Amino acid sequence: MAEPLVSILIVAYKSRAHLPRLFDCLDAQSFHDFETILIDNASPDGTDPDVATQARATQFIANAHNAGFAAANNQAAKLARGQWVICLNPDAFPEPNWLEALMAATKRYSDVTAFGSTQILDEDPRQLDGAGDVYHAFGIPFRGGYRKPWPGDLVDGQTFSPCAAAALWRADIFAQLGGFEESYFCYCEDVDLGFRHRLAGGMAIQLAEAQVRHLGSASSGQLSEFAVYHGTRNRLWTFVRNMPGALFWLLLLPHLGATLLLWAHTAWRGAGGAYGRGLADGLKGLGTAWRARRAIQTNRKVSLIGLARQFAWSPLSLLRRAIVLRQITPP
Repeated sequence: MAEPLVSILIVAYKSRAHLPRLFDCLDAQSFHDFETILIDNASPDGTDPDVATQARATQFIANAHNAGFAAANNQAAKLARGQWVICLNPDAFPEPNWLEALMAATKRYSDVTAFGSTQILDEDPRQLDGAGDVYHAFGIPFRGGYRKPWPGDLVDGQTFSPCAAAALWRADIFAQLGGFEESYFCYCEDVDLGFRHRLAGGMAIQLAEAQVRHLGSASSGQLSEFAVYHGTRNRLWTFVRNMPGALFWLLLLPHLGATLLLWAHTAWRGAGGAYGRGLADGLKGLGTAWRARRAIQTNRKVSLIGLARQFAWSPLSLLRRAIVLRQITPP
């Protein structure tokens, strides 16, 4: 078989209900040079892909245990034959010209190695589900424009990192970076990868015309204890692993303050216990995160000023979940 240009990586968990619609969307694409690698992460019986859905994938693997979103995507990436790999959630449904828009962007921005898709809220297409992952200087990542009205003037721009619900990576760069950090299991693994990409001198572009409809949190829930625990723990590790040099010490106290404020807010919403457990386990894992930090920072190519310019700094941008896209400049 000829090697495809693109490999689409789909990691499923309890996703039987969504996968037929997803494959219908992929069948309707105007760009056809792609393969699909579907990995089921040990879904309980009755929620795993049915036989008909399995047959629609170029490759199907059923894991014996739930390896987590991060590890399963890395597993799929090692099987991929394309020059580009796409992480695509089972509940992210591409518009027909999505792949065509992504591939056109790789030619338009030939030096760029990562791209994000515009995510539209599936239940209300007037709203965004996200326009790129934003990293606030206080060490708090968020999805720009989440559940905000879809602006009519949205254009391409630099995003801190592409959201892994529908992200395109050049395959060799994804491999050089080591893929997603598997100890995260899930949540924040895309921001951590995007941060390491930035430190290595890379740039990510959020594309206005590459669009998917996204349900979001279809497997784990929007404020489930699972999501709160992993998001809290992994957010701490991301700051420790990646924030370089003087910026780490300058922003450490603001990061700790923001962490405590978020704990209070999450407790008010009824998930304070999960937040506390995530924070406790994050602190227990600081030794491992610090050792990883040494290797990550050794390979840093971007200047501190250049990196700082890619953060969101205004507290209002965090409170409003603002879209933060920078002017596109050569990487």
